[in-house]
Amino acid sequence: MNKRLITFLAASLISFSGFSQQIDKAQDFIKIAEDIMARDSIPAMTFAVIAKDGILIQNTLGHRKITELNEKPNADIKDFFHLGSNSKAVTGFIAANLVEQDKIKWDTKFFDLFPELKNKSNPEFYNITLEDLFSHRARVQPYTSGDESQKNPEFTGSKQERRAQFAKFVLTLPPVENEKSFNYSNSGYSIAAVMLEKVSGKSWEELCDEILKGKLKIDFMFGWPNRSDENQPFGHWNYSEKGNLVPVLPETEYDLSLLEPAGDLSMNIKNYARFIQLNISGLAGKDNILKSETYHYLHTAKAEYSIGWLNSIMGGRQVSLHTGSDGTFFSLAIIDREQMMGYIVIANSGSVSAQRGVAEMFTKLREWTLN
Repeated sequence: MNKRLITFLAASLISFSGFSQQIDKAQDFIKIAEDIMARDSIPAMTFAVIAKDGILIQNTLGHRKITELNEKPNADIKDFFHLGSNSKAVTGFIAANLVEQDKIKWDTKFFDLFPELKNKSNPEFYNITLEDLFSHRARVQPYTSGDESQKNPEFTGSKQERRAQFAKFVLTLPPVENEKSFNYSNSGYSIAAVMLEKVSGKSWEELCDEILKGKLKIDFMFGWPNRSDENQPFGHWNYSEKGNLVPVLPETEYDLSLLEPAGDLSMNIKNYARFIQLNISGLAGKDNILKSETYHYLHTAKAEYSIGWLNSIMGGRQVSLHTGSDGTFFSLAIIDREQMMGYIVIANSGSVSAQRGVAEMFTKLREWTLN
């Protein structure tokens, strides 16, 4: 989680005073978004403002590839954008569904499910629980950079089989040693997913299909959208020789499969807004696919970082927030738990300027709802 970005977001909640007076209609956000996109070299942006009972604003603007800027805008409300680490809240949601079915508990220990792995694992991990893994309290190695993955042994088989081998390997490594209240870890979510697979008898991918598509009627893709359909938005990064923003081709060697439960889902704004709205409704006291008390647990069980959500204070208000990026897209989701409003902004670029643009677009949307 980018600390400078969080600081900027917190400050923005009390800035831009009077901005709402410049806005007569929600449609005016199109011009605001277009100006930000032009300034910060964002090819396409999708955004939404969500209340517990409906979607107030929802739009997708721009171009699927930066090389198409001289052509007519082609980004569509149905286009999928990569969520990055905002996928963590989805995996946490799936876990909560299994907990409500009494298939697992938040305090279930990893080695209670896999006793055969205990003797070859680091004793420091003997007591780690499902909650520890989801709240980044297990102290397993972070796997937040590609350098860590280069040290892995070769894993073979299906995604589920390779994920199990990866979890087994990570638990042999030394723990993270510091005094932090939590240590952010992508690998922890993969290990947690292995636990969910064990108790459900289904792969994480099958659980996503069953719960998201089956129960929630929420569509999604695994991985970058353009790997499923080249007519979907491309991610972009500054990896050209001249440092210019370039589209990331679907065949680019970039494999997130081992960390898929931590950050490799894509959704369009309609589906992602639906997911956020379910969370808002639950936090507001309404049972839906999960019980209201379960939503409160997901968002507030732990200080600072709970279950797939940063549990924080911004502008003096209690919020759940998360950002996500693998360097090709940048996503931001925030739920004001006092106002019961949600905000989503996603760009199909992972650049520093795109992150700034996404944060600023959020502040514009936020200020409008506060006035």
